[in-house]
Amino acid sequence: MSPPANTATAPYPRADIAAAVARALRRANDRPHPEQDADHSPRKYAGRAQNFHSSAWQHLDAGDLPQASNKAWGLVAETVKAISAEHGGYIHKHRSISEVVVELSRLARNAGAADTAHRMLLAFRIASDQHSNFYEDDLAADVVLAGLIDCEALSAQLFARFWPDGAPATA
Repeated sequence: MSPPANTATAPYPRADIAAAVARALRRANDRPHPEQDADHSPRKYAGRAQNFHSSAWQHLDAGDLPQASNKAWGLVAETVKAISAEHGGYIHKHRSISEVVVELSRLARNAGAADTAHRMLLAFRIASDQHSNFYEDDLAADVVLAGLIDCEALSAQLFARFWPDGAPATA
């Protein structure tokens, strides 16, 4: 793979990202399952993230707030899975998604981007709230809309910082 196109937004060596993903998966006790992982390419996850993104807006436009908010969560979850898989780590546990985001935010903070790291964690918390709304259906439409926008921004930021060349080709 070629190095990231814009080192200002993607300053992390692949080895550092892979090590961060591995630490996160170890902390979550998420072990490899080669028989399952073979069918899940990083680009497949990236394509699923894109599908969740468009589906979230469709559900929001239709007024289905629980589905819209859950698809916003799916956008973030599949983005994290894509980045993890791209760097050698396949996610099998829900907890691993959070652990990977924490580790990637640490990379950003350690690279001198503390504000970026903070925004990543805050946006991930918002994504988690969106996921909860699927079950609780207690968020107002404006909150779901704002959450979807935050989930879009987090997904874009994760791809820009941790994906080769800044963005995946469509799957």
